[in-house]
Amino acid sequence: MRALVTGARGFVGRWLAAHLRDVGDDVVAVDHEVDVTDATAVRDAVRNAAPQAIYHLAAFTHVGRSWEEPAEALRVNAQGTLCVLEAARACRPMPTVLLTSSAEVYGVPAALPVGEDAPLAPVSPYAASKVAAEYLGVQEHLAHGLPVVRARPFNHVGPGQSAGFVVAALASRIVEAQRSGADVVAVGNLSARRDLTDVRDVVRAYRLLVERGEPGQVYNVCSGRDVSVADVAKRLLALAGASMRLEVDPALVRPVDVPVVRGDPGRLQAATGWRPELDLDHTLRDVLADWRARRA
Repeated sequence: MRALVTGARGFVGRWLAAHLRDVGDDVVAVDHEVDVTDATAVRDAVRNAAPQAIYHLAAFTHVGRSWEEPAEALRVNAQGTLCVLEAARACRPMPTVLLTSSAEVYGVPAALPVGEDAPLAPVSPYAASKVAAEYLGVQEHLAHGLPVVRARPFNHVGPGQSAGFVVAALASRIVEAQRSGADVVAVGNLSARRDLTDVRDVVRAYRLLVERGEPGQVYNVCSGRDVSVADVAKRLLALAGASMRLEVDPALVRPVDVPVVRGDPGRLQAATGWRPELDLDHTLRDVLADWRARRA
């Protein structure tokens, strides 16, 4: 399969491109050389690639920063998605488009685990921008028959992630504290509980959804289990062999933070047979090793 990946040099994009190549796909990687909000540039890139599948990963991804830059989050996530969809629709035949949304669109769920039919209730500018992007995909599918499959990944973690995300941030601070001899690690909201999946399992799900997902449908990509940030921090400390005190830094606490997130992966599993293969401790060991290598 010939696949075009936007955001191919990002955290998930690098893992996805590698996975696609491993399964024999011909990958065209698109990143900073093409501004996804530039309709002409996107149309040219898609036309030249002539893909059978488009994985749209390029996005404004930082939830916390979206409070400071809401217009930019909307521009990149909604306008950029529209440019990709319009470029895909101009192709003959039209490629399957995988839109990567986010579990953030559910906001504070009324019941757990969260299924795809739960109401959308975005509480951050980032989440609102992802809702807009999703529904542009719905519109293109209903109006023009573009085969769009939407994925709603929950928190995904692994080596290569930036320190703007909770698990990577904790690992980075622990590694740095060990190097400096500090006995305190700054943390944000420790009580939050998140559904964590290794990025390498996530990209397997994306490939399976392009192959077996139903156009027009949306699928949660998650483990179906939640773990507290406090537990993740303690496990990282234990795996690092570190004895340090966790201290809450108010600057690291978001204006609005969903207390518990746990998804239902049943629809994804029924459609594709996907199951996560990497357990959390495996992931955390790899994340720590990655940060040690970066700090070396």
